[in-house]
Amino acid sequence: MPIVAQSTETTDWVSRFADEVIEESERRAPGKPVVVASGLSPSGPIHLGNLREVMTPHLVADEIRRRGHQVRHLISWDDYDRYRKVPAGVAGVDESWAEHIGKPLTSVPAPKGSAYGSWAEHFKAAMVESLAELGVEFDGISQTEQYTSGTYREQILHAMKHRGDIDAILAQYRTKKAPKKQQQKAVDEAELEAEEGSGAAAEDDGSSGVSGYFPYKPYCGDCGKDLTTVTSYDDDTTELAYTCTACGFGETVRLSEFNRGKLVWKVDWPMRWAYEGVIFEPSGVDHSSPGSSFQVGGQIVGIFGGEQPIGPMYAFVGISGMAKMSSSRGGVPTPADALQIMEPQLLRWLYARRRPNQSFKIAFDQEIQRLYDEWDKLAGKVADGSALPADVAAYSRAVGTAAGELPKTARPLPYRTLASVADITAGHEDQALRILGELDPEQPLASLDEVRPRYDKAEAWINTHVPADQRTIVRDEPDAELLKSLDEASQQSVRLLADGLAEHWSLDGLTHLVYGVPKVQAGFPADATPKELPPEIKTAQRTFFALLYHLLVGRDTGPRLPTLLLAVGQDRVRKLLGE
Repeated sequence: MPIVAQSTETTDWVSRFADEVIEESERRAPGKPVVVASGLSPSGPIHLGNLREVMTPHLVADEIRRRGHQVRHLISWDDYDRYRKVPAGVAGVDESWAEHIGKPLTSVPAPKGSAYGSWAEHFKAAMVESLAELGVEFDGISQTEQYTSGTYREQILHAMKHRGDIDAILAQYRTKKAPKKQQQKAVDEAELEAEEGSGAAAEDDGSSGVSGYFPYKPYCGDCGKDLTTVTSYDDDTTELAYTCTACGFGETVRLSEFNRGKLVWKVDWPMRWAYEGVIFEPSGVDHSSPGSSFQVGGQIVGIFGGEQPIGPMYAFVGISGMAKMSSSRGGVPTPADALQIMEPQLLRWLYARRRPNQSFKIAFDQEIQRLYDEWDKLAGKVADGSALPADVAAYSRAVGTAAGELPKTARPLPYRTLASVADITAGHEDQALRILGELDPEQPLASLDEVRPRYDKAEAWINTHVPADQRTIVRDEPDAELLKSLDEASQQSVRLLADGLAEHWSLDGLTHLVYGVPKVQAGFPADATPKELPPEIKTAQRTFFALLYHLLVGRDTGPRLPTLLLAVGQDRVRKLLGE
């Protein structure tokens, strides 16, 4: 079982929210399961920013489960929303998909070559698979099924009956201007920018015309689009008339029997809070500005006899070197993309260790190696009892759930080492096993399975995110011209390295050797510490390292030298060093 941090002794954000949610649930619905919720729209690739909408309530729900309470984490798939635009950069999709704009996402064809029957199912499936790998337990709700089955019929009729009250609430915000863009703190080189505050006018809140305000929009019975206008409604008979501006079709239906339409978003969301009894649901910055969905919903939910959920505003998630994510822009990394190059535990940790209102970044560049170093260092501190309580809590939430630990790598060797080996061996598993087996002669690796799945993640990162000009290609022949040009001191440093290879042939040994050569040349012991050495030694080490990289791979940088030397092998290293 995973290490479980005692909530009464930690100050992590998850425990604090769990306290509040349990207390609020007991007040609102004593004796019933605690309900937390997320909402996802499969309008395109569901990216890592959207994942925060799921991970925030998931972590809180899991803490509540750990304390022995029953809890339901609902994920509403907003697949009955309109198809708004053709997202860029989606394989198998071209501009011909524009003809489907205005239809429900479940009525739009999936991208070419997809195994799924609709646009919504295609993008939903990838997310469901990723959530399973992340250990996220949830109850999925298709809004298409809810609306088309008549589940919300009473709620729709109630909203239409109280349309005047809803209109009055919305009218308070329609004249308000959206606030200026809010700036989030820069996260490394990627500056995250919150979306412009929506304001009521920017989100669909229903149609007001000569016939009055209506919080319901039918999908056209002819073209299937929502470009419709309600022209009349009778509360007694529930007869509703509409016309379609897209195709000119019009009809009169009985809303007490009609299931081809939905409440507008600003009414739909609070209706669901009341219907499901949601206690906790976070919202993004774009939903939390004055006049936007979450704020207005807090007033509208009372019309349906419910209360607004508690929950934080969450900040955006960035990617190293990439601006804020948007599903419509194309090329945005998804959870599946992240899980291709990192273990689920690391991805869970990135969401668990930061409070929801803190922006953070997910690394697809070289930064991933530093993140893994930090993660491994934390694991060591947790194991020896030196980690802070909040860090122990974040670690516990990362490695498993109330149901148990997630599958893990048996021997978690450093990610940067595995990446270097995968880079150098270019897919040759026998060579990779040879190199990794020599890292620690006292505990030789018997099979690559011992370092999986971390090795596979590191190999995928090398193959998909490291540019070709940064890949490592070992020289076939010595650089005779460079060797000939070396001065006496450089020649001596190369000889010292070559002479020490056999004695130091392990990862630790070679680390000691390559750092020690410049020390010995300067008259110091090879094991002298930095405090015992003058600053010039660091400069000499950098110069020596650059020389070795040029002799071995023809560049002045590359994988860590001890790993590179092991990969190349003693005989070939000596040949390339001219020995």
